[in-house]
Amino acid sequence: QVQLVESGGGLVQAGGSLRLSCEASGGSFSDYGMGWFRQVPGKEREFVAGISRFGLRTYYSDSVKGRFIISRDNAKNTATLQMPSLKPEDTAVYYCAASWITTPSPETRDKIYWGQGTQVTVSS
Repeated sequence: QVQLVESGGGLVQAGGSLRLSCEASGGSFSDYGMGWFRQVPGKEREFVAGISRFGLRTYYSDSVKGRFIISRDNAKNTATLQMPSLKPEDTAVYYCAASWITTPSPETRDKIYWGQGTQVTVSS
């Protein structure tokens, strides 16, 4: 079973940028599609971005498309979410997600392995 550890969250002003990293262990990294979700109190965890096992396909929610970039390095067992041009509405706990063979998506929540989450706060 894969274990995921996120890093890179923090406090930033609107318009600033952050880079989240997710390090995986305990499995063959290239067997897993990777993704990022985020959650604010009282709301459902929402899909942000996903990347296929070898990085050939990427997917984004409408709210981050054109701003955030998801990538992965299978040699280093890491997935990354670059977040430029941050907005206050991007404030949330961000969770790294892994799915065996498939890419994490809202439709595959029951098959997702989760990290512990990292807080991202964007001040106005």
